[in-house]
Amino acid sequence: MTFYVTTPIYYVNDVPHIGHAYTTIACDILSRFHKLKGEETFFLTGTDEHGQKVEKASNLKNQDTQNFVDEMSKSFRDLVPFLGCDIDDFIRTTENRHKKAAQFLWNKLKNNNQIYLSNYEGWYSIRDEAFYLENELKKVNDSFIAPSGSPVEWVKEESFFFKLSSWEDKLIKYYEKNQDSILPKSRYNEVLSFIKGGLKDLSISRTTFKWGIKVPEEDNHVMYVWIDALCNYLTAINYPDEDNHNFKTFWPGVHVVGKDILRFHAVYWPAFLMAADIQPPKKIFAHGWWTNEGQKISKSLGNIINPYDIINQYGLDQIRFFLFREVPFGNDGDFSKDAIALRVNADLSNNLGNLIQRISSFIVKNSDSKVLKPKRFNQNDEKLLELFKKNFDNYLNHMNLFQIDRALKNIFEYLSEVNAYVDTEAPWSLKNSNQERMKDVLYIVTILTIRCSVLLFPIIPSSIKNILKIYNLSIENFNYEKINNFFPDYLKLNKPSPIFPRIEL
Repeated sequence: MTFYVTTPIYYVNDVPHIGHAYTTIACDILSRFHKLKGEETFFLTGTDEHGQKVEKASNLKNQDTQNFVDEMSKSFRDLVPFLGCDIDDFIRTTENRHKKAAQFLWNKLKNNNQIYLSNYEGWYSIRDEAFYLENELKKVNDSFIAPSGSPVEWVKEESFFFKLSSWEDKLIKYYEKNQDSILPKSRYNEVLSFIKGGLKDLSISRTTFKWGIKVPEEDNHVMYVWIDALCNYLTAINYPDEDNHNFKTFWPGVHVVGKDILRFHAVYWPAFLMAADIQPPKKIFAHGWWTNEGQKISKSLGNIINPYDIINQYGLDQIRFFLFREVPFGNDGDFSKDAIALRVNADLSNNLGNLIQRISSFIVKNSDSKVLKPKRFNQNDEKLLELFKKNFDNYLNHMNLFQIDRALKNIFEYLSEVNAYVDTEAPWSLKNSNQERMKDVLYIVTILTIRCSVLLFPIIPSSIKNILKIYNLSIENFNYEKINNFFPDYLKLNKPSPIFPRIEL
């Protein structure tokens, strides 16, 4: 089995914000999860550097456009390790390998009689890099506004068109046959409804600016930024060489995107691919947007969340955990400082952190820093071990369906059961009455804490590495296939230090 996951490539007209961080962390979680399943994985992110919006942004700063995108792309690249993400490639659309791939894809579409030259006249949003029908627009005073809130302008120019209308029935047939190819289900319904509403041919070149990939054998046309940008997912796996290892191994991939760019990924992109004799994506997952303390995040309100600031304030794994524990993946969420503190304190500090601290400290102090495998397990032990197997199966099901919040909820409900077992068995009382039983209880709690920690690794990797050091273990010791049979004969513990300090409200 293999797994190829991509973020959208981020537009370089401004600096990264919490929305970019959220998508990148989501893909990192999925990539780490599939690695622990034993799958060969490829995780891609990068930057989208062409288009009129970028050209305008560089002009406003009186900068050479290439220098401008070099600087902006670096700000996105530098954020990746800061977020604790482990990528396989960082793609830039200004790279020669990408220009070559995009032009090859264009020629393939042209040779397959999917492109024709005509004139375009219609409403265009520079901010969205998107064309809109008039019935999609809202009239405000004497001007029109796109669904995203961006202004549109009437554009009239010579343009190459892609025969999108001829793919309407084929897309409907494909999606009706592959109903889990767009998640969550509400987004699938939205896409299908849009396609059934009728598709018009798509303008895929521009002549009013120059900052883009040149249309092959044309002097005045550059590619519409979306045909250029979407091709990045192929470039990174060595397209147009469809016989190379990466392309054959990893395509089709899984795209994780914000809901605002779902149409481009779920309508235009599969049509481009099928028209070029390439399989459509395996899956497209569209997530929601974040508000800040109940307000829409925007420059004008001055409430944009800087990922560096928020992570430096609360901790990397604390923010990674909050983002995916607090809100169902796919829904909109609210970023609240009180909510971060309450969630981190309840789950990480009180439930997991306290369990590790009190049990491992007790083992170091009262059991010569070690635990030994029991000769037998009693009824309470067996019940708790069986419950882990059930919870582990639920965890796998949820993660495979991108239900990260439900997978996390599952783990922490189980950790509450482990804490209840500790309180019932009371090893501190057994110390004076039954030391053999005390040692058995300490062993069971220790191995179940380790197993739960491994399940949490994709979400909070650096903290889990620190937890495993307490037990002289490494994440390299584990994969999901072996986890139910993790019963080591002997573990030597190190003195623990607190992993998740409480956040003061």
